[in-house]
Amino acid sequence: MTENRNWLDNVRRIHFIGIGGSGMSPLAEILHAKGYALSGSDNNESDNLTRIRGLGIPVVMGHAAENIGDADLVVYTAAIPADNPELTAAARRGVPTLERAILLGWISRQFANTIAVAGTHGKTTTSSMLSQVLLEAGTDPSIFIGGRLPAINANGHAGTNDTMVCEACEFKDHYLEMTPAVSIILNVDADHLDYFGDLDGVIRSFAAFAGQTTGTVIYNADDPNTVAAVQAVPAEKLVSFGTADTCHWQARNIRTVRGAYGQYDLYHKGVFVHTVELGVPGAHNVLNSLSVAAAASLCGIAPAQIAAGITAFHGAGRRFEFLGTYAGVTVADDYAHHPTEIAATLEAAGKLEHNRVWAVHQPFTYSRTARHLEEFAQALSAADVAIVSDIMGSREVNEWGVHSTQMTDRMTNGVYLATFPEIADYVAARVQPGDLVITMGGGDVYKCARMIIARLQQGEQKE
Repeated sequence: MTENRNWLDNVRRIHFIGIGGSGMSPLAEILHAKGYALSGSDNNESDNLTRIRGLGIPVVMGHAAENIGDADLVVYTAAIPADNPELTAAARRGVPTLERAILLGWISRQFANTIAVAGTHGKTTTSSMLSQVLLEAGTDPSIFIGGRLPAINANGHAGTNDTMVCEACEFKDHYLEMTPAVSIILNVDADHLDYFGDLDGVIRSFAAFAGQTTGTVIYNADDPNTVAAVQAVPAEKLVSFGTADTCHWQARNIRTVRGAYGQYDLYHKGVFVHTVELGVPGAHNVLNSLSVAAAASLCGIAPAQIAAGITAFHGAGRRFEFLGTYAGVTVADDYAHHPTEIAATLEAAGKLEHNRVWAVHQPFTYSRTARHLEEFAQALSAADVAIVSDIMGSREVNEWGVHSTQMTDRMTNGVYLATFPEIADYVAARVQPGDLVITMGGGDVYKCARMIIARLQQGEQKE
């Protein structure tokens, strides 16, 4: 972990390289609310940039030395190459630079009650759900999440109390910059293996994160990998959640209502607490909501308020986000970019009252795609039609020689179409009223959802 120095001493103006990123924009929003003068740059237009500009923060497209202006501090992400002109300009001028994860770790330590939500899957949904519960209960936490929370119409918020809800990402051990008072570990799965090497490496990383928690570790006792990750944590610091009678927080009598929405009886240490009904679909969200109940209880929130807040939460941006119904076709968007996440999303989608489910997937990073080709193909096979676009390499070069057709060739329902306009045309020409189209991926596939909607709207106008 990086030294706990005051990184913002004598800092007035901060420049963010890649300010539109999901891990950058909430930091910018929090620091803007605290009165710092900010500027930013990015390579791609996005909804985050629209929101950042709406706050009055100037953003330029592209990277150039002059963009840093008279900044006292330059913040960057791990994806920014060392020869980035803004980074090199800062070095030349002697301007301090700080990697995003280090800044997040420092900010999180300014709160007495930072609740860090970790896990291979479900971090954004769970941190958003917890934020919603705390907000609905009348508290005002600071918030750092990877997706837009409709309740605040942002993914960052500077609150007025000593609680911070913070998404904690395991990518390259970034969450090890944090020492939260409370941590939640939702699950541990094989991902980012280009860094961790294997599943054991991932488990060791989560174990280190759990070990840095100063107070309570809330963990998923239904997941063997998570149990392995917390085995060295003293028992008095552990709070378990799951479906077994031995869990501190347990879901009993789980049933499905309204097609794919979970409802269950919440028990704490064997005693009935409240009936809970989820406002988001999917069986996996039952476990997510149990962790929320455990964390909210630590914050002093009453059971009835916890249950009401969970029901009031209808999802974060790009987490099974329903975008509307056009020409009788429902369009949704989801951040799922790992086979486990795709499988969970399509399982929930299949339980909703739609005719056919169309999955539009943009693979995210070459390494993940190459490692999990079989698993991706199997997960996408749950859709009636699965369309796969070209891979978004993000920070990577395709040294694996992997291609999307290697995925669709393994599927009987697979279609490869390289670009979003091609996909939008294909879908709009073939969908029928009653169908569900869901775009999925960690990149910018949400743009494809918008193109599909535009095509459907054009069809409506012609009728």
